[in-house]
Amino acid sequence: MSKTKKIELVFLWHMHQPDYRDHATGEFRRPWTYLHALKDYTDMAAHLERNPTMRAVVNFVPVLLDQIEDYVRQFDAGIFRDPLLRLLARESLNDMDAAERSLVLATCFPGNHARMVAPYPRFERLRNLYRQLDGQGETATAYLSGSFFSDVLVWYHLVWTGETERRSRALLAELMTRGEGFSLDDRRRLLSLMGDTLRELIPRYRILAERGQIELSATPDTHPLAPLLLDFSSAREAQPEISLPQAHFYPGGRSRIDRHIALARESHARRFGHPPAGMWPAEGAVSTAFLQQLATQGCRWAASSQGVLANSLLRGHNAPSKVHHYHPWRIEAAPGISVFFRDERLSDLIGFEYAKWHGRDAAQHFVDQLARIRDEAPAGETPLVCVILDGENAWEHYPYNAYFFFEDLYGLIAEQPWLVTTTCADWLARNPDRCGNLPELVAGSWVYGTFSTWIGDKDKNRAWDLLCAAKQAYDLVIDSGRLEDAAQREAEAQLAVCEGSDWFWWFGDYNPREAVESFDALFRANLAHLYRLLRLTEPPQLALPLSSGG
Repeated sequence: MSKTKKIELVFLWHMHQPDYRDHATGEFRRPWTYLHALKDYTDMAAHLERNPTMRAVVNFVPVLLDQIEDYVRQFDAGIFRDPLLRLLARESLNDMDAAERSLVLATCFPGNHARMVAPYPRFERLRNLYRQLDGQGETATAYLSGSFFSDVLVWYHLVWTGETERRSRALLAELMTRGEGFSLDDRRRLLSLMGDTLRELIPRYRILAERGQIELSATPDTHPLAPLLLDFSSAREAQPEISLPQAHFYPGGRSRIDRHIALARESHARRFGHPPAGMWPAEGAVSTAFLQQLATQGCRWAASSQGVLANSLLRGHNAPSKVHHYHPWRIEAAPGISVFFRDERLSDLIGFEYAKWHGRDAAQHFVDQLARIRDEAPAGETPLVCVILDGENAWEHYPYNAYFFFEDLYGLIAEQPWLVTTTCADWLARNPDRCGNLPELVAGSWVYGTFSTWIGDKDKNRAWDLLCAAKQAYDLVIDSGRLEDAAQREAEAQLAVCEGSDWFWWFGDYNPREAVESFDALFRANLAHLYRLLRLTEPPQLALPLSSGG
């Protein structure tokens, strides 16, 4: 084995949460944005800060940053539009009504018992007390005191703090050590710490980027499934028989995607000092038409997954090999942009498997896989491996929120002289002529290389039809000139929320019923609010859950 053979590695950590706000009221329907910010986005920044030789790409979706900044404003004002934070800040919890008690009990005992409840005996005791009453109705849960709910709320937010925060913030250690009897002052101090954490978050990533350690990329504004907004039939490039919505196309999809891209570039420039060099499309979903739009607006790179590349190579009668995705590709019909492809096996090992391993063993296995790729590369070639996955969802399944895994992984990578971490923009700047040439791209996403997660199911298709009808109404009202400028801007922002990909992801009987019902209700509420902003009567079908078949 040659000592001089090297390999380059791109980590792309994708940070995204859908818009959980009910824009008619300003209320947050779900707490996941601020919880992931407290636990995961802080930890991911800290891992990089502790390992200054480690380079990576961090992708932020503008709608996530909008929500983080919204929460910062709430903490600054001390007025909360998130019901859990409002309860945590309430002076007395003895007067909670049945709906508030139900919210806390349904939300604040995480389903991941092994990692987020069992390690904390005082928290587990609270859960066991509740379980004795579970299923006995509101009368039974009314016996639970304000002190019980105070302790539950504090513990819930403690387990949703990052492991690096626990090791650096004395208050968190104090509260976790005491474990019970949390006072109003304790809750206020915890809220203050949480506000500080969120306030510092975006600046921390900007500093990492300014010192050249990370590249910050973006996703079109509200995370739309861009190829489908452009053309529903693009789903049939990978799945010719897939069922499509009754609507033949999404009205004005091209102009809407242009707008989402432009808003993302403006958001990035405002927050980080300049537009992004590249974008991770929502769900890694690409099509030739979408790549053309990205290139036209100045994006130099995009990324998708190995399955999309394999389908595209097969379409060109070029059997995919295990080395094809170890460099980016240029698409003949979309000049000016390069596409990086995710190594699905290595990415999924981190996302789904290594949580079950000892951290050092997982890190060593990962590095060993890279060494094998290096050794199998043709002579004179330096493979580029792209590991791309969510930067938040996997870590709660790891011990200590993956703290020791990252300590071992980043530390071990730094020890390998043959292994170099880089970023997409940096690689392209150093290797302008190393991209492959792809005659044709088969549209698809990072899930199975298809769009089946967002279209094809009857409930997903009905959701698209509702959105298409709302967009037709929007176009008629905007073209009529009936709305003044401010009202028109508000309606357009609401339309963008409705165009996010996550609504369609959740529909389908393979997802948990409670989650489906929650996203279903918020999607229809968003559409209803759009009609009201257009000064139209909302259609009666928006009152019917999509999953009911009504």
